[in-house]
Amino acid sequence: MSHQSRHVVVIGHGMVGARFVDEVARRDPAGERLRLTVVGAEPEGPYNRVLLPEVLSGRLGEADLALPETVLPGLALRTGTAATAVDTAARTVALDDGSTLHYDELVLATGARAVVPPLPGAATAAGPAEGVVALRDLADCRRLTALTRPGTPVVVLGGGVLGLEAARALGRRGACVHLVESAAWLMPRQLDRRAARVLEGRYARLGVAVHSWTTAARWIPATGLELDDGRVLAGEVLVVAAGVRPRTELAVGAGLQVDRGIVVDDSLTTSDPRVHAIGDCAQHAGGGGGLVQPGYEQAAVLADLLTGAAPQARYTGARPATRLKVDGIDLVSFGAPDAEDAETVTVDDAHGGRYAKLSVRDGRVVGAILLGFPDSAATIGQLYDRGAAVPADPLALLVGGVAVGASAAEPGAVLVCRCNAVSRARLESAWLDGARSRRDIAAATRATTGCGGCVRDVDALIAAWSSGRSAPVGA
Repeated sequence: MSHQSRHVVVIGHGMVGARFVDEVARRDPAGERLRLTVVGAEPEGPYNRVLLPEVLSGRLGEADLALPETVLPGLALRTGTAATAVDTAARTVALDDGSTLHYDELVLATGARAVVPPLPGAATAAGPAEGVVALRDLADCRRLTALTRPGTPVVVLGGGVLGLEAARALGRRGACVHLVESAAWLMPRQLDRRAARVLEGRYARLGVAVHSWTTAARWIPATGLELDDGRVLAGEVLVVAAGVRPRTELAVGAGLQVDRGIVVDDSLTTSDPRVHAIGDCAQHAGGGGGLVQPGYEQAAVLADLLTGAAPQARYTGARPATRLKVDGIDLVSFGAPDAEDAETVTVDDAHGGRYAKLSVRDGRVVGAILLGFPDSAATIGQLYDRGAAVPADPLALLVGGVAVGASAAEPGAVLVCRCNAVSRARLESAWLDGARSRRDIAAATRATTGCGGCVRDVDALIAAWSSGRSAPVGA
């Protein structure tokens, strides 16, 4: 290892911090350019927190969340240790064990924390009140598992992706679940009212009672959630899924520019040229907070810049895609489904529990909502990612089973893992090279280490290849 290598301290060993380390290792495998020290407050190694609802439901074990380990000369891991202060003038980081690290470059990957709304009865001076829990980390997941059993009445506060996934997971555990959303409909950032109505119907059939446009007034421990109209929803447990807030305390203390998050430019640099921020704690003009894929893209850009592998690399913003990971419900939302000046095609099949909206501008997909159209979602997702032209009749993409471009001529080119741009062909190549389990596949290709939406597809492909059956083309 070169004595000229610069010391990079990474604060945060979550999904994005770990991805940055992996990206550096791919560009500087001998550790000649950078020497990394990673500080992580959680005692566990990096894990896929997006899949916590799957652990809660019992479909996955904690071991299934582990992210592949990165081997890099000179890498120092300080797990179970928290950073307490940053001195940008001295370029040092103070740790809660009393030690101090000096850095040449500092990367803040501190993520975000769950927001607990100012709900009377939900919190005490010591923390959450009896029965109140978020679902942000493994400790939360373990606590929620201990609190629930078949028949336990549970109220989930928040009708976004996490709230919906948590509600379904608890339902699978046998809990009696009410879900409360203060907005007019579920997933208001990703869905329109009609799509949300269909989704609510699907949840009702799964046994989850949805209460939209409903305001919580008070949590009554061991009793339930009182609503502003006086009703009380029975609940021994309140799961808070009301959004997240970027962790910016270190940045504020260091005098960095902070708005909602830590403000960064296209090079992921903060107001101090030696300090960078990526992932949920970062605020970029092009968005990306709250989603795994943009955080991974930021990690790759910053690794390009700090290793010198691609000095011209820049992060230009997110191409948002949200997938609801619930068994029995296939829902994905891309881009801006309600974009202005776009041609829109809609299929509303409330009776069949399906809804689709496809928005096209200048012959390109600018947004889509696809509930119950898995085959169409795969094809439209390819068109969206590539900026490719849509057919002359866009409706055919929804109801005609049309496959486009590589999806039709080369099934192997279909992306299975969108977060990491892993194609079916690449997965099959890894399997042929000896990767026989999902963990092996993840280590070889990174598939399943992002939002988790591809886990079932990857499992299906592995099962098919292992048994000698033909694997489904769409997966």
